[in-house]
Amino acid sequence: MHLLASQIAAATGGTLHGPDVQVDSAGIDSRSVRPGELFVPIVAARDGHDFIAGAVAAGAAAYLTDRAPDPAVPATAVQVPDTFTALADLGREARRRLPDRVVGVTGSVGKTSTKDLLAGVLETTYRTAASEKSFNNELGLPLTLLGAPDDTEAVVLEMGARGVGHIALLCDIASPTVGVLTRVEGVHLEMFGTLDDVARAKGELVESLPADGLAILNADHPVVAAMDARTRAKVIAYGLAAGADVRAENVVLDDQLRARFDLITPWGTAAVALAARGEHQVPNALAAAAAGGGLGVPVEAIADGLRAARLSGLRMEMDTTAAGVTVINDAYNANPTSMGAALGSLARLAARRRFAVLGTMAELGEDAPAAHRGIADQARDLGISVIAVAEPSYGEGVVHVADVDGAVAALGELTEGDAVLVKGSRVAALERVAQALA
Repeated sequence: MHLLASQIAAATGGTLHGPDVQVDSAGIDSRSVRPGELFVPIVAARDGHDFIAGAVAAGAAAYLTDRAPDPAVPATAVQVPDTFTALADLGREARRRLPDRVVGVTGSVGKTSTKDLLAGVLETTYRTAASEKSFNNELGLPLTLLGAPDDTEAVVLEMGARGVGHIALLCDIASPTVGVLTRVEGVHLEMFGTLDDVARAKGELVESLPADGLAILNADHPVVAAMDARTRAKVIAYGLAAGADVRAENVVLDDQLRARFDLITPWGTAAVALAARGEHQVPNALAAAAAGGGLGVPVEAIADGLRAARLSGLRMEMDTTAAGVTVINDAYNANPTSMGAALGSLARLAARRRFAVLGTMAELGEDAPAAHRGIADQARDLGISVIAVAEPSYGEGVVHVADVDGAVAALGELTEGDAVLVKGSRVAALERVAQALA
């Protein structure tokens, strides 16, 4: 989005120093600044002001600062009281320039995949911008809004939370007109406290919606379905339940774990073949279909968009090695729900032997030991051999190793027909196992 430095100063209550240049989007990482961007130095573990000169040298057209501009830096500056607050203000300014097709997506699991699928659906009909990767917090969300091209017709924003009130803040910036809720699960309890707190936080999205907006709720998940009482907006229910407004029938998986189903909607029916892998992607696709249909995308275009949509990296990526070993790289993140779904997918894959290299499931609080043991039990019931990397809570009956090299060694000599799932929370970085096997 193009903004003049004077407009940035007006939106943030800042003071303009230097020429009234135009910027295109914004960034907070000096290592990835693109020419013409606005650089926003954030004070966190490191002080972003230390990298202003480097950002300008890399092409930043202007920068924010909460202190006196450095005369040695040859770029326009906007001096603001606080750069973090200013970034949120700029997000609000960008939102004011966008049309009222702004979709917020949240939930304990599935929000990034749902965001990707919905972007694919909306792109069939509207010029669409969407959050990159998991840009879902108070930094990533305004950056997404500022990065939307001037001719954008629809925006999809992933919304994450670390506690009650966080999604309300994101909604205050983004003013979504459509809210999509996937599931509410006992993940991140280390930060939230209780499942009720998770539900309170996620429901802030539908509470923020206008009366003429749309709330897209999971009919198969009672906690989410009950949120219809927390919104003024029209509700569209999706799921596998017979009473859902948008539902899937005749679901089957092909030999690559890609789902095919009949999409049933108030706007018509269509046959859908997902490129995304795993039966657990069907509800995410239904959420995307419901939001797309509610925004006027024809049902055949919805099906086309779901077919063409590609998920963000490290999510059920499946490759076959030269030796004929199938490797499923689902290492972006993990919690008990997503871990169970991934194991279920592995069990459905035709294979001679099945292995799961599993890392920690982080931020589960006091439930963590029982949750890890439960996953080990599920794997055992499915006939899957588990190799646990630096996580003793998986308990007995699994192979425990200290690191990636240990996991690769424990797998031993894999041969044609073997299948390996790699999954863990982001802190485990287990994609390195998949890379080593490849």
